[in-house]
Amino acid sequence: MASVTYDHVVKRYTADVTVVKDFNVDIKDKEFMVLVGPSGCGKSTALRMLAGLEAITEGKILIGDRVVNNVAAKDRDIAMVFQSYALYPHMSVYDNMAFPLQMAHMKKSEIDKRVRNASRILGLDNFLKRKPRALSGGQRQRVALGRAIVRSPKVFLLDEPLSNLDAKLRGQTRVELQKLHRDLQTTFIYVTHDQVEAMTMGDRIAIMNAGILQQVGTPGEIYDHPANLFVAGFIGTPTMNFIPANVTNGSAKASGFEVKLPKALPAGSKGTLGFRPEAVTDRTTDGGTTLDMKVDVVERLGSDQYLYGSVGGDQLTARVDPRMAVAPGDRVRLGLDTRGLHFFDGESEQALL
Repeated sequence: MASVTYDHVVKRYTADVTVVKDFNVDIKDKEFMVLVGPSGCGKSTALRMLAGLEAITEGKILIGDRVVNNVAAKDRDIAMVFQSYALYPHMSVYDNMAFPLQMAHMKKSEIDKRVRNASRILGLDNFLKRKPRALSGGQRQRVALGRAIVRSPKVFLLDEPLSNLDAKLRGQTRVELQKLHRDLQTTFIYVTHDQVEAMTMGDRIAIMNAGILQQVGTPGEIYDHPANLFVAGFIGTPTMNFIPANVTNGSAKASGFEVKLPKALPAGSKGTLGFRPEAVTDRTTDGGTTLDMKVDVVERLGSDQYLYGSVGGDQLTARVDPRMAVAPGDRVRLGLDTRGLHFFDGESEQALL
């Protein structure tokens, strides 16, 4: 088992193309760390540099106490699971899982022991003689995981491993991966563009954008205390409400309402007021902030009901009681929970509140 450290890591392809910029992350031993961000943000490149599949332009990567910049990929004691599964179509499940051990010239008895142990963990005992073409997408994914498990690596690297699965199977496999991490007690580093995967699976999340690390924290820290406007908008479904506002007399004044801020900010500050849909409710209180919303769309999801509409010309999303009777075109009075307010600087876009 091992920790992983990215120490001021840079990946530059040309003088004008830098895809990872001064990347600094300390990943603890046995931690499940998720690198998340939009396509092209540099997260997969960061993973491939750790795997030894991409050269490092500047900085250091350490696995445990060992700098691995110049260590061959095969000698880093890591195992990587790809989006494409990369199974050998002419080999059985057993042989696909055994192949990396055979290449390491391991004894047949030890290979058999490791393959059967991995197949038991992953529920593949009844599929060991099948070829990949006779498996479902979820089963192929488990075989790819099994091929990594048999190597007993210090670190597991997973690059978008669920993106080829349907929605239901993705949900099931997320749970299986969390159980697998707990059972193996090994460091997992997982790359995804899906913020739901990041929030549900990671012990901590590292959010990237345009090659730059934006914030590292637990899912709760990221959700409740986003460091900047990008993080606030990227994490959370539906996304956070963003309203242009000015600070005056301890309040944020928007075009259609004014709300008292829970923390003093300099008067005259211009920026963006942020609050999540769940902070907008169908309950109003005496003396509290009231939002007069014109409803454009009603989205009913059974346990939740979302209203999409406008307040003073600004677009808002509200999560209300699913039993609330409302239809497009209605005007409704909603309350705003000030405990969930954020305020982002108009120039730096950093969180001030």
